[in-house]
Amino acid sequence: MQEEKVQKRSDAKEIDYLKIARILLSRWYILAGSILTALLIAYAYLWFTPKTYATSGILKFEEKKSELSDLVNAMSNSGRSPASLQSEKFILQSRNLLLSAIKQLDYRISFYISGRLRDYDLYPKQPLHINLLKLDSLNFYQGAIAFKPINEKTFNLSWSASGKEVQKVCTYNTPLSIGNVGFTIKYPGPIQPNIVYMFKFNTPESLLGRVNEGLRTSEAAKNSNIVSLQQTDSNPRFAADILNAIMSGYLDYDRNQKAQSATQMIRFINEQQEYLSSKVKGSERSLEKYKQHSGIMDVNSSASVALSKVTELESQRSLLKIQLMAIDQLKKQISNEKHHASLNFNLEGNIDPLLGTLISKLNDLLTDKNALLKTYNSTSETVEEVNSQIAKVKNAALQNINASNQRIQKNIAYINTQLSQVDQQVSSFPAAEKDMISLLRDFEINEKVYSFLSEKKLEAQINRSAILPGATIIEPAQVNDTPISPNVPKIYRSAIIFGLLAGLAIIAFIRILNPFIYDKESVENMTTIPIVGIIRKYSGPSPRSIFAESVRAVRTNLNFLASDQKSKVICITSEVAGEGKSFVALNLSNTLALIDKKVVLIGADLRRPKLHHTFGSANSKGLSNYLVNQATVDEIIQHTDHNNLDFISSGPIPPNPSELLHHERLTGLLNELKKRYEIIMIDTAPVGLVSDSIPLICRSDINIFVIRYGKSKHNAALIPQALAKEYNLNNMAIVLNAFEENVLQSGYYKSSTSQGRLHYYADYNSHQHSGYYEDEKKSKWWSIRR
Repeated sequence: MQEEKVQKRSDAKEIDYLKIARILLSRWYILAGSILTALLIAYAYLWFTPKTYATSGILKFEEKKSELSDLVNAMSNSGRSPASLQSEKFILQSRNLLLSAIKQLDYRISFYISGRLRDYDLYPKQPLHINLLKLDSLNFYQGAIAFKPINEKTFNLSWSASGKEVQKVCTYNTPLSIGNVGFTIKYPGPIQPNIVYMFKFNTPESLLGRVNEGLRTSEAAKNSNIVSLQQTDSNPRFAADILNAIMSGYLDYDRNQKAQSATQMIRFINEQQEYLSSKVKGSERSLEKYKQHSGIMDVNSSASVALSKVTELESQRSLLKIQLMAIDQLKKQISNEKHHASLNFNLEGNIDPLLGTLISKLNDLLTDKNALLKTYNSTSETVEEVNSQIAKVKNAALQNINASNQRIQKNIAYINTQLSQVDQQVSSFPAAEKDMISLLRDFEINEKVYSFLSEKKLEAQINRSAILPGATIIEPAQVNDTPISPNVPKIYRSAIIFGLLAGLAIIAFIRILNPFIYDKESVENMTTIPIVGIIRKYSGPSPRSIFAESVRAVRTNLNFLASDQKSKVICITSEVAGEGKSFVALNLSNTLALIDKKVVLIGADLRRPKLHHTFGSANSKGLSNYLVNQATVDEIIQHTDHNNLDFISSGPIPPNPSELLHHERLTGLLNELKKRYEIIMIDTAPVGLVSDSIPLICRSDINIFVIRYGKSKHNAALIPQALAKEYNLNNMAIVLNAFEENVLQSGYYKSSTSQGRLHYYADYNSHQHSGYYEDEKKSKWWSIRR
């Protein structure tokens, strides 16, 4: 026997992308089904998901000055400095500003159409004429109320109360009450009976969450003074209207903030004028009465000079006292940490000009702090740093105010000294003139201070009317009917990708879960034992079939094994029953006999004999009889219809089959058969279940291990090499049986070598429809009768 040493292969695996494509295309319906399922899920998602629309507007922040503001200078701190852009963005999203914007809309009642899956907002349309009679803003029914017409006089209302649905038939123009809300409904005209209108009562706070959730602000460009605002909502018209209201509301807010100092000054002057007005009138009446009583219509020239001087000094002292009141108010504002501090009165040189700058800086820091508190904790490092800056500015401002206070007090003390001198001069006048001077002094002082305050009030009013907002609406919001969410093209694209990936995952999962062998590459990559052939799946008795040709290929390769032996003993086994070892043994014996080889087929599976059924003969006498010395060789040999093919059945089932096959008579039988036959084909028991076949394997010239496609598991490919190693065999070979192309389970590697084949073999996949085989023509699916 010629020995052929098998070296272990170390082939470099290389992925064959064409094979991968064939694997995927073989289960195209899985890919198509998963993609179709994903698209259906996406369609359902789009059907159930309400659309979201977006609109945008642009604000430009800049400090504007009017021509009037250049002509008047009523206050040293008439406007507030521009806050940082980040602070303005927080103001745009503040609660008060949003509530003010909502109030600009028709927010009282919201109308919807009730659909099968969701309700549709009808803003700004109002299909029903509802007159609101009363609404308790703190406690009212905020749920949806369904309206369904019955006829021209009555309609049906339904709403939920305490978890139960309430229905009521009502009459048009009749007062109704639902949860502290009183209203009437006017007949709207003909309405389709299948339409159900829904309406809800609102306060500005009811819509605050909806507006705040959809509002976004961002810088249009880095380090620019332009802010882009975006409003998203399920109703495109509502989104545009509320965004325009927010931008216009911000302009009003900004204008009011800038006019706050002027407004406070006017309020302060009004308070002083209200007090002086009564005093002026009282002084005027007292003076008239005195003139009538005393008969003195005027004072002399010397008394007139003294009166003029007293009046001037008293007026200056009164104005200084008013200025003291103004800076005291400012000091309280700074000490109490108001959101905004302002100097309510022009001190005309009595204060350091730096105070106005300090107040402006303090206002900026307070604005920044309020903005930061919306994002950071009050104890955070960022807020603490701003608090430190505020404390420093406050301290400097208070020191400046104290210094101004001292200067004013010194001026008042100096004026008091001057007044005392003039009073001494007046005391020397006659009593009538002295009284007259006293009355004229009170009247003229009050009148002069009142006139001065009136001038300042007029200047403040002019300045306030000239104030312009520090922002401009560059681009108002427009109604955008194209939804931004859900993004239909993106969702469908994602569905296709997800469906494709899911299909690929299913195919990969099917392959991973598969425990069986479906391709020759799997066997070649798991063992060094050579494959001598692939027998195709049996398709019927035909000498020109692919099956018959595949058996002939195995026959040809067997001629090269143990070629130095005149008579060859071929043992055929497998791991378990049902893998086709008897089938392979029978067909190999038959095809060897066809080339005039003398062949004897032995059924050596003593536990489950079935070979005799194939030949239609009895199993009363066979191998087991010979091994227990109950029959001779000639008695157990049975002849077939073919002159070159004989067989020996297994005989009656013995109680000790394994021991019998170890008997020396088996060796004698094989030696005797070698004299008579060229091929001794032995069909043995499965080696993975029992050890009966081991004695035969050790005595054989060629051992063929049968692996069946779709039946044998992957670990079956390891058994031949394990047998060869354990029993020191070098004559093991593998035959792949019942091969049928299964692209899904086929391998996807290609190798640069012949994978260690000893001889040529083919699986005939690439040779179908070549015109050489009788069973290659298959009916097309459209011609098959169903």
